[in-house]
Amino acid sequence: VEDDGSSTKGDAAKQAERCLILILRAIEDLGGSASDVVRTRMLLTDPADQDAVGAVHARFFGDTRPAATMAGVAWLCREEWKVEIEAEAVVGA
Repeated sequence: VEDDGSSTKGDAAKQAERCLILILRAIEDLGGSASDVVRTRMLLTDPADQDAVGAVHARFFGDTRPAATMAGVAWLCREEWKVEIEAEAVVGA
């Protein structure tokens, strides 16, 4: 989702990138970083997007490599959404 509330345009990789930007922004606001992320869940509406979304995930987390789950789903809240990502982080532990 863009700052104005509109959906991110483009393919699943672009949407995954936007999801991770928002996730890391929220974690950084708490004083954390990507290295504090311990788990992610990626939900895809098209299994053909798994490699592209996985590559975006790897680019954002590098050597951190949080536990990750990727699953296919029939639909997400908005028809144009191709991916949803959840993350759990432990900040300041």
